[in-house]
Amino acid sequence: MRVVITGASGFLGGLLAAALRASRTLCGAPVDRLVLADRVPGSGAAAEDPFVECVHGELADRLDEVFAEPVDVVLHLAAAVSAECEADFDLGMRANVDTTRALLEAARAQSLGGGPVPRLVFASSLAVYGGDPALPLPPVVSEATPPFPRTSYGTQKLICEHLIADCTRRGFVDGRVARLMTVAVRPGRPNAAASGFLSSIVREPLAGLPAVCPVDPGLRVALASPRRTVRGLLRIAEAERGSGPGCLDGHAPVLLPGLTVSVAELLATLRQVAGDAAADLVTVAPDPAIEAVVGSWPAVFDHSRAAALGLEPDPSPLSLVRDHLADRAGSRPAPGQEGR
Repeated sequence: MRVVITGASGFLGGLLAAALRASRTLCGAPVDRLVLADRVPGSGAAAEDPFVECVHGELADRLDEVFAEPVDVVLHLAAAVSAECEADFDLGMRANVDTTRALLEAARAQSLGGGPVPRLVFASSLAVYGGDPALPLPPVVSEATPPFPRTSYGTQKLICEHLIADCTRRGFVDGRVARLMTVAVRPGRPNAAASGFLSSIVREPLAGLPAVCPVDPGLRVALASPRRTVRGLLRIAEAERGSGPGCLDGHAPVLLPGLTVSVAELLATLRQVAGDAAADLVTVAPDPAIEAVVGSWPAVFDHSRAAALGLEPDPSPLSLVRDHLADRAGSRPAPGQEGR
């Protein structure tokens, strides 16, 4: 089995790579080769591993190399993030829509040429949803709720979902779409995502650094820890098609589980864990542009489809903070391995 991760040098891509390097299995079969594709060269232990093949450069330009040998599974995470797409429409269309279409074309050429039909797992987003004055969101959102994105990023993700669904209908790929919640607490440096502050207001104070909260603390959001997000992506990749227990029923997207919490609750948890000195490093300074993006996303979801696959949300904001501290200390198992 040859498995490809796009966006492999990114945060979630790195966690998925670590999980597969540790397990060497996917879909109940051994993985013979793990291809890590990203715009920047791979580094560290993964790049030194003979099990790993690194492909760097713009994905659309390197697909001949990626598909030089048959590809069985693609975990497609490569993307421009929310604030980037609002700032630069052309960047978002190239990085999200055009690159995904090129990937689908390469997969189609493989399947039509007599090769295996690739199983393609696409990391979509809750940003495909958004309220409209004429058609407000229901109190609880599910996969049956019509998506009506209010950002370019959400629109681009939805376009990709439809392209993958049509290619799946036509037998070019076995597409599986996971709609991700906001992932927190992310380690490392802030990224360009509009939701990045939801990690920064915890991560930076825990390191003794100041942070800015650009939204009203009363805003409610849906969060998922990095480890539960990785576990969800791997579970969707591995699920067999069908209507039986633990099977992936139908071809609709799956909302990965999320914990609904207010920003104020997250800040209160920071105070509980790290004390006043850390919590007081956070300054509330509303930014209308950030509030407009993050505030357009729903916060309460029906996760029945994910629950049928054995996936559950994080239990509390305290667990999110404690998981981050444990990950930072290196005291947790390899990503995706606990509970598998």
